[in-house]
Amino acid sequence: MSEPRTPVFAANWKMCHGPAETAAFLARFKQRHAPRDDATVVVFPPAISLPAFAAASAERPDIRFGVQDVHTDIEGAHTGAISAAMVPATGATWGLAGHSERRREFGDTDPMVAKKLQRLLDAGLRPVLCVGETLEEREAGRLSAVLETQVKACLEALDAEGRRRLVYAYEPVWAIGTGRTASPMDAAEAHALVREQLTGFEGCTPGRAVILYGGSVKPANIEQLLIAPGVDGVLVGGASLDPDSWAAICAAGA
Repeated sequence: MSEPRTPVFAANWKMCHGPAETAAFLARFKQRHAPRDDATVVVFPPAISLPAFAAASAERPDIRFGVQDVHTDIEGAHTGAISAAMVPATGATWGLAGHSERRREFGDTDPMVAKKLQRLLDAGLRPVLCVGETLEEREAGRLSAVLETQVKACLEALDAEGRRRLVYAYEPVWAIGTGRTASPMDAAEAHALVREQLTGFEGCTPGRAVILYGGSVKPANIEQLLIAPGVDGVLVGGASLDPDSWAAICAAGA
């Protein structure tokens, strides 16, 4: 049986908004968005903008933030990489792992994603596992198989406490940055499949798991997506880069 879950509005800025843009964004967003006690708002800015985000949001603890990616190692000779152990010092409390762009552009495999989740957990961060299928995989009828592989590879690598802290984000790769959006029925089907994979794993309670939808989310479709069965929030890309647009999304369902 499904249980009430606090919705999460998450913004992934990807390689956009440096420190100055981050400060300007938050100045506007704080004016447009009043604190909500019935939802969680979290932003994933570029790593270089984490300190700026912390400074600009210091008086608004309701606006959480996190890191977009971390390395599989704690430290070492990895030029340009960031260790999860370094992140808490910035004030960030969340972390993404397995985003489709990391998988596609940087070759992140399921075992690598599982390792990154563990690093995030070890650092005391709230991890978000991103999963989703390509257009080719969907058209080949492999949606269920892809989600099963991606989810179980990570659950099998984590202990019960780690699984308990995990948040999931279903992002159909074919809908990211394309303007195409999964229908509420598509999203509900995929979220049910993700939830199904949690059965039998110690620490997992399928009815309590928080699963976000990501893929061309915008103010025009946010309300429709939020009422789809099993959708507990959203992971937003392009529409989160404008403070007015992001404020409109974060006001949904209030």
